[in-house]
Amino acid sequence: MTTSAGSAAAASTLSRSAPRRRSARDSGNGAVAWLFLPPALLLFTIFVVVPMGEAVWYSVFKWNGFGSPSQFVGLLNFELLFEDPVFRLSLFNNVLVILATLLIQLPLALGLAVLLVDRVPLTTTFRLIFFLPYILAEVATGLIWRFVYDGDYGLFAKLWEMFGAVGPHVLAEPDMAIYAVLAVSVWKYFGFYMILYIAGLQQIDRSLYEAARIDGASRWQVFSRITLPLLGSTVRLTIFFAILSSIQKFDLIMALTGGGPNDSTQTMVSFLYSYGLTRMDIGFGSAVGVVLFVMCVAFAFGYKRTVMRHD
Repeated sequence: MTTSAGSAAAASTLSRSAPRRRSARDSGNGAVAWLFLPPALLLFTIFVVVPMGEAVWYSVFKWNGFGSPSQFVGLLNFELLFEDPVFRLSLFNNVLVILATLLIQLPLALGLAVLLVDRVPLTTTFRLIFFLPYILAEVATGLIWRFVYDGDYGLFAKLWEMFGAVGPHVLAEPDMAIYAVLAVSVWKYFGFYMILYIAGLQQIDRSLYEAARIDGASRWQVFSRITLPLLGSTVRLTIFFAILSSIQKFDLIMALTGGGPNDSTQTMVSFLYSYGLTRMDIGFGSAVGVVLFVMCVAFAFGYKRTVMRHD
């Protein structure tokens, strides 16, 4: 009886001290969080909030960037923006980039990830080969492929010459240039998503595959019933990254075509640069930046609250 009473008293003491230890630990974590929060908020305010606020302010003025903005025009810059056919073409090109990413780039990355997830001979080598394009800077990639597409001296021209034909000037054709850009974009970025998919596949319990094979499941059944559902969070994350990066496509466009020929490869960001900054129409360019920011924020919050709400 004495032993039982002592054990009960000890248990009661431990149960009372545990919440105190937890509260002390939580308060310590809270103190650390408050310690690191001000610098982060300061940096976020300086590099995000203040520039965005300035862009909103400049967007209601007609301003060339010199002096202080004084010619208030209200929403005229936004009206001109949505009436501009080049901007509408830029929106359409961004949609094409998103479709190419979702329908070609991500499925290609997932398929290669499924093939290369197992550690067999040469697997690491192929992973490195497919990932190498992502390591290249966008400007370097654009210059390399600009030479490849050259209709006089490029690789495409030489291949056409082998068949006795004259090589096309792909980047000089308004109807073909955007598709040449899409091909380069898929080539450059699919390796990054492949690595993400491989990381997700490696987290799946291999015993599930063994059980499925014992039950006689086909490869497609294993993929559709086991791999894809368990890889869902990774797929949703890659779609999120892919769409945001597609909306903000710029470096590759400028290195390959500069938005040409005849504005056929403009995207929203390259349109901002070409029609806002280079023409010193800062008010109009700020309006483009505001629209782009609203689109990105609306997509990010909407996607997180609907598609990724359980991730």
